[in-house]
Amino acid sequence: MSNLNKTLGLDQIGLNNVSKIHRNLNVDNLIDEILKNNEGVISSTGAPIVDTGKFTGRSPKDKYIVDEPSSNSQIWWGQVNQKIDEKVFDELFSKIVDYYNSDPNDTYMFDGYAGFDPKYSINVRILAKRAWQAHFVHNMFIRPESNYLDNFSPDFTIINASSIKNEDYKEFGMNSETFIIFHLEKKIAIIGGTEYGGEMKKGIFSVLHYILPQKDVLSMHCSANVYLNGSNPAIFFGLSGTGKTTLSTDPMRPLIGDDEHGWSDDGIFNFEGGCYAKVINLNPKEEPDIYNAIRKGALLENVVYDDKSKVIDFKDGSKTENTRVSYPLDHIDNSIAGKGELSISGHPEKIIFLTCDAYGVLPPIAKLTPEQAMYHFISGYTAKVAGTERGITEPTATFSPCFGGPFLTLHPLRYAELLKEKMKKHKVSIYLVNTGWVGANASSGAKRFSLPKTREIINSILGGEVEKCKFEKDQYFGFDIPKSLGQIDSNLLNPMKAWEDPDQYHNAAKELVQKFKDNYKNYDLGDKKILNAGPIWNKYYFY
Repeated sequence: MSNLNKTLGLDQIGLNNVSKIHRNLNVDNLIDEILKNNEGVISSTGAPIVDTGKFTGRSPKDKYIVDEPSSNSQIWWGQVNQKIDEKVFDELFSKIVDYYNSDPNDTYMFDGYAGFDPKYSINVRILAKRAWQAHFVHNMFIRPESNYLDNFSPDFTIINASSIKNEDYKEFGMNSETFIIFHLEKKIAIIGGTEYGGEMKKGIFSVLHYILPQKDVLSMHCSANVYLNGSNPAIFFGLSGTGKTTLSTDPMRPLIGDDEHGWSDDGIFNFEGGCYAKVINLNPKEEPDIYNAIRKGALLENVVYDDKSKVIDFKDGSKTENTRVSYPLDHIDNSIAGKGELSISGHPEKIIFLTCDAYGVLPPIAKLTPEQAMYHFISGYTAKVAGTERGITEPTATFSPCFGGPFLTLHPLRYAELLKEKMKKHKVSIYLVNTGWVGANASSGAKRFSLPKTREIINSILGGEVEKCKFEKDQYFGFDIPKSLGQIDSNLLNPMKAWEDPDQYHNAAKELVQKFKDNYKNYDLGDKKILNAGPIWNKYYFY
């Protein structure tokens, strides 16, 4: 047995002959290893470019959780969390252990932690055979000081064996040769058959979604920012395309984090040490923070570039529309981390649910009751627009519970109950903001609600001006909408007034109401207060 294997505790999981272990390499050394292994090239910005092969995104159908006594009563079993027998895990785990013990090539180890609040952080260890995967987790998790590593013991370990495939998947009742399997009792996850780095990032997020709510900490898929003086923290929930990243970027409000946070009795804290941003059609004028973050220390995935100059063509999606960059938080100058502070804050004063409603039914801004907040949190609605994905030719409703369905390990209601509890305790106001269409649907050729107007709405929420407004009820969804707000046309604030043809509005509203109701049936556990906070069956519904 290698002494180093024993010293690092690898022998405890069967890794007793792992050679050439590189632990917590710095950026320069990681880049050297990437080049040495021919894993990528250096872009004109100084950031390495790598290709993740066949998989350019997550493989949700290949994610499994071991069915074992310590956790099985807690898990939200289903399509998101598929059961797998412990015997299958043991067999694939042995295969990966044998691979690591017999492979003479370099092994890359990252030891760090997730969660800036030391009360709730977990030590994470990631093992990989690709230097760029080590670079990725170096960016995405929190990098410890060297003395932190002296007595390091992982709370959760991910062993990435991306080149190992599960040839017996049919025999095991699995969906493909790819596998991402979590054993929550043993605190180990194994990855095989996919090189996509996001599996490691989201893997730890799924683990935190399991651990933290059991400690009364709400785990959230959201962005967060705060005023320069540290006051008035705000949380932004929203699925892809709603403007979560864009609207949480504000020169007067440093970023706490862009993707994953916890909310404890002490306040909110970022889980991650970095950001993982889409770069398709990246424009330096519209998103300067992300553009300027792409420098040495960042890592680009699946982008197209000029062979000679290594200049990136961000408009080219021929490889994938999911082109990505990971970078440390302090690459964003206007961030808490960029100012040399921990990415934590006090309790949020405002929570904003962002949706892009392509049906043109939801108002640009609505104030929610606690029960309405729970309903819409569980629903996690937005709508995909024609042209955004292959095969989509008209507005298509998308629901993702808690605005992060693929990563939930417990039932969505557990997270919604925590949200309600915390927003009541800390007197947090919650608003729904529609960044999509108002007065017509997307198919009509009408323009999306303008970004400057949406920013005005966001500023009125954060600044408290909206609290001074007079409100009226939305006829279908029952929430309060302002009668007037700043310089925004008051007719745009109420969708029924914004549509030229009332019949078209009611037809569109009926369609969307039905989609909400059909979706909620998947999550309804019989709480009448939450159910009744959903869309209203009013007289217009039956005309």
